[in-house]
Amino acid sequence: MTEDRCVTVFVQTPYVSDKTLGDYIKELNFLITTLGAVAVKSFSQRLPQADSRTYVGSGKLQEIKDYITENELEYVVFDDELSPAQLRNIENVLHCQVLDRTQVILNIFALHASTAHSKIQVELAQYKYLLPRLKRMWSHLDRQKGGLNMRGPGETQIETDRRIVLSKISLLKQKLVEIDKQKTLQRKNRQQLVRVALVGYTNVGKSSILNMLSKSEVLAENKLFATLDTTIRKVVIENLPFLLTDTVGFIRKLPDTLLESFKSTLDEVKESDLLIHVVDISHPDFENQINEVTKTLNDIGAGDKDMIIVFNKIDAYTYIKKEEDDLTPVEKYNFTLEDWKRTYLNNEKSEVVFISAKEKQNIEELKQVMYNRIKTIHARIYPYNNFLW
Repeated sequence: MTEDRCVTVFVQTPYVSDKTLGDYIKELNFLITTLGAVAVKSFSQRLPQADSRTYVGSGKLQEIKDYITENELEYVVFDDELSPAQLRNIENVLHCQVLDRTQVILNIFALHASTAHSKIQVELAQYKYLLPRLKRMWSHLDRQKGGLNMRGPGETQIETDRRIVLSKISLLKQKLVEIDKQKTLQRKNRQQLVRVALVGYTNVGKSSILNMLSKSEVLAENKLFATLDTTIRKVVIENLPFLLTDTVGFIRKLPDTLLESFKSTLDEVKESDLLIHVVDISHPDFENQINEVTKTLNDIGAGDKDMIIVFNKIDAYTYIKKEEDDLTPVEKYNFTLEDWKRTYLNNEKSEVVFISAKEKQNIEELKQVMYNRIKTIHARIYPYNNFLW
Protein backbone atom coordinates (compact mmCIF):
# COMPACT_ATOMS: atom_id res chain seq x y z
CA MET A 1 0.00 0.00 0.00
CA THR A 2 1.78 3.10 -1.23
CA GLU A 3 -0.26 6.24 -1.84
CA ASP A 4 -3.38 4.09 -2.27
CA ARG A 5 -6.89 5.15 -1.32
CA CYS A 6 -9.09 2.87 0.73
CA VAL A 7 -12.16 2.77 2.94
CA THR A 8 -12.31 1.47 6.51
CA VAL A 9 -15.05 -0.62 8.11
CA PHE A 10 -16.06 -0.84 11.79
CA VAL A 11 -18.62 -2.70 13.88
CA GLN A 12 -19.97 -0.59 16.74
CA THR A 13 -20.96 -2.95 19.55
CA PRO A 14 -23.27 -1.83 22.38
CA TYR A 15 -20.24 -1.14 24.60
CA VAL A 16 -18.64 1.30 22.14
CA SER A 17 -19.85 4.92 22.34
CA ASP A 18 -19.91 7.27 19.36
CA LYS A 19 -16.93 9.15 20.82
CA THR A 20 -14.93 5.94 21.27
CA LEU A 21 -15.82 4.86 17.74
CA GLY A 22 -14.49 8.19 16.48
CA ASP A 23 -11.19 7.52 18.32
CA TYR A 24 -11.02 4.02 16.79
CA ILE A 25 -11.53 5.48 13.32
CA LYS A 26 -8.73 8.03 13.87
CA GLU A 27 -6.38 5.31 15.09
CA LEU A 28 -6.96 2.97 12.13
CA ASN A 29 -6.61 5.92 9.75
CA PHE A 30 -3.27 6.74 11.43
CA LEU A 31 -2.15 3.12 10.97
CA ILE A 32 -3.05 3.31 7.28
CA THR A 33 -1.26 6.66 6.92
CA THR A 34 1.85 5.09 8.45
CA LEU A 35 1.83 2.69 5.47
CA GLY A 36 1.68 5.60 3.04
CA ALA A 37 -2.00 5.20 2.12
CA VAL A 38 -5.06 7.31 2.89
CA ALA A 39 -8.52 6.35 4.13
CA VAL A 40 -11.08 8.42 2.23
CA LYS A 41 -14.22 7.20 4.03
CA SER A 42 -15.23 5.10 7.04
CA PHE A 43 -18.27 2.83 7.28
CA SER A 44 -19.69 1.57 10.57
CA GLN A 45 -22.66 -0.54 11.62
CA ARG A 46 -24.24 -1.06 15.03
CA LEU A 47 -24.33 -4.80 15.78
CA PRO A 48 -24.28 -6.94 18.96
CA GLN A 49 -21.12 -8.47 17.49
CA ALA A 50 -19.42 -8.79 14.11
CA ASP A 51 -21.24 -11.00 11.60
CA SER A 52 -19.49 -14.39 11.48
CA ARG A 53 -19.87 -14.57 7.68
CA THR A 54 -19.24 -11.07 6.35
CA TYR A 55 -18.33 -8.97 9.44
CA VAL A 56 -21.13 -6.47 8.62
CA GLY A 57 -24.62 -7.11 7.27
CA SER A 58 -25.32 -7.77 3.57
CA GLY A 59 -26.95 -4.35 3.13
CA LYS A 60 -23.95 -2.50 4.58
CA LEU A 61 -21.58 -4.62 2.48
CA GLN A 62 -23.49 -3.67 -0.68
CA GLU A 63 -23.27 -0.01 0.34
CA ILE A 64 -19.51 -0.37 0.70
CA LYS A 65 -19.30 -2.10 -2.70
CA ASP A 66 -21.23 0.70 -4.40
CA TYR A 67 -18.91 3.33 -2.93
CA ILE A 68 -15.77 1.40 -3.90
CA THR A 69 -17.03 0.92 -7.48
CA GLU A 70 -18.13 4.54 -7.85
CA ASN A 71 -14.80 5.91 -6.57
CA GLU A 72 -12.58 3.24 -8.18
CA LEU A 73 -10.89 2.25 -4.93
CA GLU A 74 -8.54 -0.74 -4.62
CA TYR A 75 -8.60 -1.56 -0.92
CA VAL A 76 -10.94 -1.95 2.02
CA VAL A 77 -9.60 -2.29 5.58
CA PHE A 78 -11.55 -3.87 8.45
CA ASP A 79 -10.85 -2.92 12.08
CA ASP A 80 -10.64 -6.52 13.30
CA GLU A 81 -8.82 -9.70 12.39
CA LEU A 82 -11.00 -11.48 9.83
CA SER A 83 -11.30 -15.24 9.69
CA PRO A 84 -10.36 -17.00 6.41
CA ALA A 85 -14.09 -17.56 5.72
CA GLN A 86 -14.91 -13.90 6.31
CA LEU A 87 -12.10 -12.81 4.00
CA ARG A 88 -13.32 -15.13 1.25
CA ASN A 89 -16.98 -14.11 1.59
CA ILE A 90 -16.18 -10.38 1.65
CA GLU A 91 -13.89 -10.59 -1.38
CA ASN A 92 -16.60 -12.46 -3.32
CA VAL A 93 -18.91 -9.47 -2.80
CA LEU A 94 -16.53 -6.50 -3.02
CA HIS A 95 -14.16 -7.78 -5.75
CA CYS A 96 -11.24 -5.78 -4.37
CA GLN A 97 -8.33 -6.41 -2.03
CA VAL A 98 -9.50 -6.90 1.55
CA LEU A 99 -7.16 -6.21 4.45
CA ASP A 100 -7.83 -6.61 8.14
CA ARG A 101 -6.32 -4.79 11.12
CA THR A 102 -3.81 -7.57 11.78
CA GLN A 103 -2.44 -7.36 8.22
CA VAL A 104 -2.04 -3.60 8.50
CA ILE A 105 -0.12 -3.87 11.80
CA LEU A 106 2.04 -6.71 10.45
CA ASN A 107 2.86 -4.60 7.38
CA ILE A 108 3.88 -1.67 9.59
CA PHE A 109 6.08 -3.92 11.71
CA ALA A 110 7.69 -5.33 8.54
CA LEU A 111 8.26 -1.79 7.25
CA HIS A 112 9.95 -0.62 10.47
CA ALA A 113 11.95 -3.76 11.34
CA SER A 114 15.61 -2.82 10.96
CA THR A 115 17.66 -5.43 12.83
CA ALA A 116 17.95 -9.15 12.08
CA HIS A 117 16.19 -9.88 15.38
CA SER A 118 13.10 -7.77 14.69
CA LYS A 119 12.92 -8.96 11.07
CA ILE A 120 12.81 -12.59 12.20
CA GLN A 121 10.15 -11.80 14.79
CA VAL A 122 7.95 -10.04 12.23
CA GLU A 123 8.47 -12.72 9.59
CA LEU A 124 7.44 -15.41 12.06
CA ALA A 125 4.26 -13.50 12.91
CA GLN A 126 3.48 -13.07 9.20
CA TYR A 127 3.82 -16.80 8.49
CA LYS A 128 1.65 -17.69 11.48
CA TYR A 129 -1.02 -15.34 10.16
CA LEU A 130 -0.70 -16.77 6.64
CA LEU A 131 -0.87 -20.48 7.53
CA PRO A 132 -4.65 -20.82 8.15
CA ARG A 133 -5.37 -18.60 5.11
CA LEU A 134 -3.56 -20.63 2.44
CA LYS A 135 -6.76 -22.30 1.25
CA ARG A 136 -8.33 -18.93 0.41
CA MET A 137 -5.34 -18.02 -1.74
CA TRP A 138 -5.76 -21.13 -3.92
CA SER A 139 -9.55 -21.52 -3.85
CA HIS A 140 -9.82 -20.60 -7.55
CA LEU A 141 -8.10 -23.92 -8.41
CA ASP A 142 -9.99 -26.18 -6.00
CA ARG A 143 -12.44 -27.54 -8.56
CA GLN A 144 -9.99 -28.24 -11.38
CA LYS A 145 -10.10 -32.04 -11.07
CA GLY A 146 -7.93 -34.27 -13.21
CA GLY A 147 -10.25 -37.31 -13.03
CA LEU A 148 -12.27 -39.48 -10.66
CA ASN A 149 -11.05 -38.97 -7.08
CA MET A 150 -8.08 -36.99 -8.40
CA ARG A 151 -7.09 -33.86 -6.48
CA GLY A 152 -7.02 -30.60 -8.40
CA PRO A 153 -3.87 -28.44 -8.64
CA GLY A 154 -5.28 -26.04 -6.07
CA GLU A 155 -5.41 -28.67 -3.35
CA THR A 156 -1.96 -29.98 -4.32
CA GLN A 157 -0.53 -26.45 -4.19
CA ILE A 158 -2.10 -25.82 -0.78
CA GLU A 159 -0.37 -28.89 0.65
CA THR A 160 2.94 -27.85 -0.89
CA ASP A 161 2.66 -24.31 0.42
CA ARG A 162 1.58 -25.56 3.83
CA ARG A 163 4.73 -27.67 4.12
CA ILE A 164 6.86 -24.70 3.03
CA VAL A 165 5.21 -22.36 5.54
CA LEU A 166 5.47 -24.88 8.39
CA SER A 167 9.15 -25.41 7.54
CA LYS A 168 9.76 -21.64 7.58
CA ILE A 169 7.95 -21.28 10.92
CA SER A 170 10.07 -24.08 12.42
CA LEU A 171 13.29 -22.50 11.11
CA LEU A 172 12.39 -19.03 12.38
CA LYS A 173 11.47 -20.42 15.80
CA GLN A 174 14.89 -22.11 16.00
CA LYS A 175 16.60 -18.83 15.15
CA LEU A 176 14.59 -17.05 17.87
CA VAL A 177 15.53 -19.73 20.40
CA GLU A 178 19.21 -18.99 19.70
CA ILE A 179 18.58 -15.25 20.00
CA ASP A 180 16.67 -15.82 23.27
CA LYS A 181 19.71 -17.63 24.67
CA GLN A 182 21.94 -14.71 23.72
CA LYS A 183 19.49 -12.20 25.23
CA THR A 184 19.26 -14.22 28.45
CA LEU A 185 23.06 -14.30 28.69
CA GLN A 186 23.22 -10.57 28.08
CA ARG A 187 20.69 -9.93 30.85
CA LYS A 188 22.74 -12.05 33.26
CA ASN A 189 25.80 -9.95 32.42
CA ARG A 190 23.94 -6.82 33.50
CA GLN A 191 23.90 -7.79 37.17
CA GLN A 192 24.26 -5.25 39.96
CA LEU A 193 22.26 -2.61 38.09
CA VAL A 194 18.55 -1.95 38.46
CA ARG A 195 16.66 -2.45 35.18
CA VAL A 196 13.99 0.11 34.26
CA ALA A 197 11.67 -0.33 31.23
CA LEU A 198 9.68 2.33 29.40
CA VAL A 199 6.26 0.95 28.44
CA GLY A 200 3.14 2.48 26.97
CA TYR A 201 0.85 2.80 24.00
CA THR A 202 2.55 3.39 20.67
CA ASN A 203 3.49 7.01 19.85
CA VAL A 204 3.32 8.36 23.42
CA GLY A 205 6.92 9.61 23.55
CA LYS A 206 8.90 6.75 25.12
CA SER A 207 11.86 7.18 22.77
CA SER A 208 11.92 10.93 23.40
CA ILE A 209 12.14 10.28 27.15
CA LEU A 210 14.93 7.74 26.62
CA ASN A 211 16.85 10.26 24.50
CA MET A 212 16.37 12.98 27.11
CA LEU A 213 17.49 10.88 30.09
CA SER A 214 20.35 9.06 28.37
CA LYS A 215 21.44 11.89 26.05
CA SER A 216 21.28 9.50 23.09
CA GLU A 217 19.66 9.78 19.66
CA VAL A 218 17.19 6.92 19.31
CA LEU A 219 14.72 7.38 16.45
CA ALA A 220 11.66 9.29 17.70
CA GLU A 221 8.99 10.09 15.12
CA ASN A 222 5.30 10.95 15.11
CA LYS A 223 4.47 7.52 13.69
CA LEU A 224 2.95 4.36 15.09
CA PHE A 225 5.56 1.70 15.91
CA ALA A 226 8.47 3.89 14.78
CA THR A 227 10.68 1.85 17.14
CA LEU A 228 10.50 -1.96 17.19
CA ASP A 229 13.91 -2.95 18.50
CA THR A 230 14.67 -2.93 22.19
CA THR A 231 17.11 -0.13 23.01
CA ILE A 232 19.05 -0.25 26.29
CA ARG A 233 21.06 2.64 27.67
CA LYS A 234 23.00 3.12 30.89
CA VAL A 235 21.69 6.21 32.66
CA VAL A 236 23.06 7.98 35.73
CA ILE A 237 20.89 10.26 37.88
CA GLU A 238 23.03 12.04 40.47
CA ASN A 239 25.31 9.20 41.64
CA LEU A 240 22.94 6.34 40.79
CA PRO A 241 23.50 4.27 37.61
CA PHE A 242 20.76 2.05 36.15
CA LEU A 243 19.74 0.50 32.81
CA LEU A 244 16.88 2.11 30.90
CA THR A 245 15.09 0.11 28.19
CA ASP A 246 12.83 1.43 25.43
CA THR A 247 10.38 -1.25 24.24
CA VAL A 248 7.92 -1.68 21.39
CA GLY A 249 4.69 0.23 21.92
CA PHE A 250 1.39 -1.48 22.59
CA ILE A 251 -1.88 -0.89 20.76
CA ARG A 252 -5.53 -1.92 20.86
CA LYS A 253 -6.08 -5.40 19.37
CA LEU A 254 -2.35 -6.11 19.13
CA PRO A 255 -2.21 -9.42 17.19
CA ASP A 256 -1.48 -12.50 19.30
CA THR A 257 1.03 -13.65 16.68
CA LEU A 258 3.11 -10.52 17.35
CA LEU A 259 2.95 -11.00 21.12
CA GLU A 260 4.22 -14.55 20.64
CA SER A 261 6.92 -13.59 18.15
CA PHE A 262 8.16 -10.64 20.24
CA LYS A 263 8.44 -12.75 23.38
CA SER A 264 12.20 -12.20 23.73
CA THR A 265 11.73 -8.45 23.29
CA LEU A 266 8.89 -8.34 25.82
CA ASP A 267 11.00 -10.37 28.26
CA GLU A 268 12.94 -7.15 28.83
CA VAL A 269 9.72 -5.75 30.29
CA LYS A 270 8.89 -8.93 32.19
CA GLU A 271 12.32 -9.09 33.85
CA SER A 272 12.68 -5.40 34.62
CA ASP A 273 12.67 -4.11 38.20
CA LEU A 274 10.64 -0.95 37.53
CA LEU A 275 8.24 0.12 34.79
CA ILE A 276 7.82 3.69 33.59
CA HIS A 277 4.33 3.72 32.07
CA VAL A 278 4.30 6.65 29.64
CA VAL A 279 0.87 8.09 28.75
CA ASP A 280 0.04 10.69 26.09
CA ILE A 281 -2.17 13.00 28.17
CA SER A 282 -3.10 15.01 25.06
CA HIS A 283 -4.74 12.02 23.37
CA PRO A 284 -8.56 12.15 23.71
CA ASP A 285 -8.72 8.41 24.42
CA PHE A 286 -5.77 8.20 26.85
CA GLU A 287 -7.79 6.39 29.54
CA ASN A 288 -8.62 3.50 27.21
CA GLN A 289 -4.97 3.45 26.13
CA ILE A 290 -3.97 3.04 29.78
CA ASN A 291 -6.38 0.10 30.06
CA GLU A 292 -4.97 -1.52 26.90
CA VAL A 293 -1.39 -1.24 28.19
CA THR A 294 -2.44 -2.64 31.58
CA LYS A 295 -4.16 -5.58 29.85
CA THR A 296 -1.09 -6.31 27.71
CA LEU A 297 1.22 -6.14 30.74
CA ASN A 298 -1.03 -8.64 32.52
CA ASP A 299 -0.99 -10.89 29.43
CA ILE A 300 2.82 -11.07 29.39
CA GLY A 301 3.09 -11.55 33.16
CA ALA A 302 4.34 -8.06 34.05
CA GLY A 303 1.21 -6.61 35.60
CA ASP A 304 2.49 -6.68 39.17
CA LYS A 305 5.72 -4.72 38.59
CA ASP A 306 6.68 -1.58 40.50
CA MET A 307 5.49 1.31 38.35
CA ILE A 308 5.69 5.06 37.88
CA ILE A 309 3.05 6.64 35.62
CA VAL A 310 4.39 9.51 33.52
CA PHE A 311 1.79 11.68 31.83
CA ASN A 312 3.67 13.12 28.86
CA LYS A 313 2.79 15.89 26.35
CA ILE A 314 1.16 18.21 28.89
CA ASP A 315 2.14 21.06 26.56
CA ALA A 316 -0.05 19.59 23.79
CA TYR A 317 -3.19 19.22 25.91
CA THR A 318 -5.78 21.94 25.30
CA TYR A 319 -9.35 22.49 26.41
CA ILE A 320 -12.03 24.95 25.34
CA LYS A 321 -13.55 27.17 28.01
CA LYS A 322 -17.27 27.52 27.28
CA GLU A 323 -18.69 31.01 27.55
CA GLU A 324 -22.34 31.91 28.05
CA ASP A 325 -22.14 34.36 25.17
CA ASP A 326 -22.19 32.36 21.91
CA LEU A 327 -20.65 35.33 20.09
CA THR A 328 -17.44 35.15 22.12
CA PRO A 329 -14.56 33.73 20.00
CA VAL A 330 -13.57 30.20 21.00
CA GLU A 331 -10.25 30.10 22.84
CA LYS A 332 -8.14 27.11 23.75
CA TYR A 333 -6.38 26.88 27.11
CA ASN A 334 -3.60 24.77 28.61
CA PHE A 335 -3.41 23.33 32.11
CA THR A 336 -0.55 24.49 34.30
CA LEU A 337 1.53 21.93 36.16
CA GLU A 338 -0.29 22.88 39.37
CA ASP A 339 -3.62 22.31 37.58
CA TRP A 340 -2.56 18.81 36.61
CA LYS A 341 -1.51 17.96 40.14
CA ARG A 342 -4.99 18.91 41.38
CA THR A 343 -6.74 16.56 38.95
CA TYR A 344 -8.01 13.06 39.74
CA LEU A 345 -5.06 11.66 37.77
CA ASN A 346 -2.77 12.53 40.66
CA ASN A 347 -4.71 10.20 42.94
CA GLU A 348 -3.68 6.99 41.19
CA LYS A 349 -2.32 4.13 43.29
CA SER A 350 0.99 4.38 41.44
CA GLU A 351 3.32 7.35 41.71
CA VAL A 352 2.47 9.97 39.07
CA VAL A 353 4.54 12.64 37.29
CA PHE A 354 3.37 15.18 34.69
CA ILE A 355 5.93 16.21 32.07
CA SER A 356 6.57 17.39 28.53
CA ALA A 357 9.59 15.61 27.08
CA LYS A 358 9.47 17.85 24.02
CA GLU A 359 9.50 21.12 25.99
CA LYS A 360 11.61 19.73 28.88
CA GLN A 361 8.89 20.60 31.41
CA ASN A 362 9.09 19.15 34.95
CA ILE A 363 11.95 16.83 34.03
CA GLU A 364 13.77 17.42 37.31
CA GLU A 365 10.79 16.11 39.28
CA LEU A 366 10.73 13.00 37.05
CA LYS A 367 14.42 12.42 37.71
CA GLN A 368 13.94 12.84 41.46
CA VAL A 369 11.00 10.42 41.57
CA MET A 370 12.97 7.87 39.53
CA TYR A 371 16.05 8.35 41.71
CA ASN A 372 14.12 7.72 44.94
CA ARG A 373 12.35 4.65 43.59
CA ILE A 374 15.44 3.12 41.95
CA LYS A 375 17.51 3.73 45.08
CA THR A 376 14.93 1.83 47.17
CA ILE A 377 14.81 -1.04 44.67
CA HIS A 378 18.62 -1.24 44.52
CA ALA A 379 18.84 -1.46 48.30
CA ARG A 380 16.26 -4.25 48.30
CA ILE A 381 17.80 -6.31 45.48
CA TYR A 382 21.49 -5.68 46.25
CA PRO A 383 21.63 -5.11 50.03
CA TYR A 384 25.41 -5.61 50.13
CA ASN A 385 26.16 -3.22 47.28
CA ASN A 386 24.96 0.13 48.61
CA PHE A 387 28.30 1.91 48.40
CA LEU A 388 26.86 4.30 45.83
CA TRP A 389 25.38 6.43 48.56
